[in-house]
Amino acid sequence: MKLSQKCKYALRAVFAVAVRPPGALATISEIAEEQDIPRRFLGGILNQLRQDGILESRRGKRGGYALGRPAKKIRVGDIVRLMDGPILPVQCGDGAEPCRLRGDCVFLPVWQEASRALSAVYDRHTLADLVERHQRRSAAGVLNFTI
Repeated sequence: MKLSQKCKYALRAVFAVAVRPPGALATISEIAEEQDIPRRFLGGILNQLRQDGILESRRGKRGGYALGRPAKKIRVGDIVRLMDGPILPVQCGDGAEPCRLRGDCVFLPVWQEASRALSAVYDRHTLADLVERHQRRSAAGVLNFTI
């Protein structure tokens, strides 16, 4: 399964909001610059994330975006499914031409197992996990020259 660019932008945008201190809001401009996301796409992505409750927005001069629920309750898989639909490593029998082997395909159980495995990986990782990993990496890279 290849994630769409929109999905990768959504993941990065939510991460940019999640790393903020509690109560701090992220503006569209800040998210776009920090995560190298074109602004022309970002507004629609943020709106979709807001409608699903992953993000919340506040209007006004000091407005911006915050997480709509705790980071530990937002799974990577939630965002992937919102942006790209079901997690299917193989598009089998879905689309314009249904598979004639659908009921007798020896590969179908393999595709289903792969889908469950991929979903399990995406669902195992939360935004809180990613923020913690980021903080550990940042702390490890800070040099202290105090004598």
